[in-house]
Amino acid sequence: MKFRIYIDEVGNPDLESSDNPNHRFLSLTGVILELDYVGAVVHPKMEALKAKYFPHHPDEPVVFHRTEMLNALPPFQALKDPDVRRSFDEDLLGLMNEWDYTVISVCIDKKKHKETYTVWRYDPYHYCLAVLLERFVFFLNRAKCHGDAMAESRGGNEDKRLKGAFLRLWEQGTDYVGPEQFQGAFTSKQLKVKTKANNIAGLQLADLLAHPSRNEILNEHGLLDRQIAPFANRVIGILRKKYDQDGGRVFGKKLL
Repeated sequence: MKFRIYIDEVGNPDLESSDNPNHRFLSLTGVILELDYVGAVVHPKMEALKAKYFPHHPDEPVVFHRTEMLNALPPFQALKDPDVRRSFDEDLLGLMNEWDYTVISVCIDKKKHKETYTVWRYDPYHYCLAVLLERFVFFLNRAKCHGDAMAESRGGNEDKRLKGAFLRLWEQGTDYVGPEQFQGAFTSKQLKVKTKANNIAGLQLADLLAHPSRNEILNEHGLLDRQIAPFANRVIGILRKKYDQDGGRVFGKKLL
């Protein structure tokens, strides 16, 4: 068995934007899936859901993206109909609950981070990624399996940042997980980076789960400045069963 962690980020890693309440938090959410299971179950069921509600040609696949779906933007304009949205939401939530996957989310308060490390600071993205992948290594060790990592392409310099942060972890490790542990658990020293157009089921699932997961973490710590929407609350109910845990201890969510 080989596992892949599909990573989605919410927010931006710029430490200088941390005083802006809208940019104070950065989170990374990783969805862990077994690769054969993706091919046999998740991808075909996700494609069947798309075909049911958003008819399209295979040459131009529909790719789930939370923001466009929320606002019923093309190709999701069918969701403007309240009955269609209600039916689609139930089907999507059913699959989110049914599928076999594990979630790890890490969120950083960049404002607190900046205030604490006045002389020397971790790069916020690298810090989040380090904690996320440490926990993925622990997951792989418990499962006695190997894995790799994939993130959505953001283009140019952003992709270089993603790949560079991953490579540094592979080569140097962290204070808690040595490089030999990273190299023993991962099958590649390269972070896979794919665009939306590739229609990767795992990345789409991570995109749909990332905002609710981030908001749950912030809400638990009294840091969320708005009410969580009803649909997101139902996603959070599913997430609580999907977060990585072992012996009753939850490793799947962390605020830095």
